Amino acid sequence: MTGCRPAPTVLPPSLRVGLGLIAALAALVVVVLGVLYAGHSQPGRVDRWIIQPTADSVRPPWRYVALATDFLGEPAGAAMLVVAAVTGCLLLRRPVAAALVVLGVGMTVATATLLKRLVGRTIHGDGNLSYPSGHTAFLTALALIVALLATGRLGLGRTAGALLVLAAALVAGAAMGWAQVALGAHYPTDALGGWCTALAVVPATAWLVDWTADRRGDRMADAGRREAR
Repeated sequence: MTGCRPAPTVLPPSLRVGLGLIAALAALVVVVLGVLYAGHSQPGRVDRWIIQPTADSVRPPWRYVALATDFLGEPAGAAMLVVAAVTGCLLLRRPVAAALVVLGVGMTVATATLLKRLVGRTIHGDGNLSYPSGHTAFLTALALIVALLATGRLGLGRTAGALLVLAAALVAGAAMGWAQVALGAHYPTDALGGWCTALAVVPATAWLVDWTADRRGDRMADAGRREAR
C-alpha cells in the first residue's frame, strides 16, 4: 500500500502557539490604536515624543535611502517583490508556499486598507488616510512569510525559528516604518499599527492555507482509496 507524503506546512507546528499569541496581542494593539486615533488629524502624544513627521524630516543622503525603501511598498516595487517570492516558491516546487505569499500579502494589505477607512485618521490635514501604514504592513508581511517558509525549509527548532521570524518582521517593519515617518507620510503610531496588522493577519492566513491544503489532501486520499477498491 502506497501513500503520498504530506506537503510541508507553511506555518511550522513548533511556532503555532507562540505566533497565535503574538497575533492576538498584535490585533489588540491595532484595535486600541485605531480607537484612540479614530478621526484624528494631528499627531498623538506618542508621535510627538518620537518625532514630528514633516516632508523633510531627513536630508540627503538618508532621504535617498528612505525613498528607496518607500518604493518597495509602492505598487511597482511591491509587485516586483511578490513576483520574486512566488517565483522562488515555484522553483522550489512549493505551490502552497506561493499561495501563502499571495494570500498573506493580499490579506494584510486589504486589512490595512479597510482599517484606514474605518479609523479615518489623516495626516497633514490633506485628507490622506494614515492609520495603519499600508507600506509597513506590506513589507512586514512579506518578510514574515519568507521567514516562516525559511524556518520550515531549514527545519529550525522552536527557539531558532521564532528568533528568525520575529527578527525578520522587526527589521522589515522598522525599516519601512522609519522611511514612512522620515518622509512625512505617516505618524509613528501609524507605522506601529501597520506592523501589528501584519503580525495579526499573516499567522491566521498561514493557518488557513495549511488547513485548506490538509482538506484537499484528505479528499485526494479518499478518492485514491475509492479507486483502489
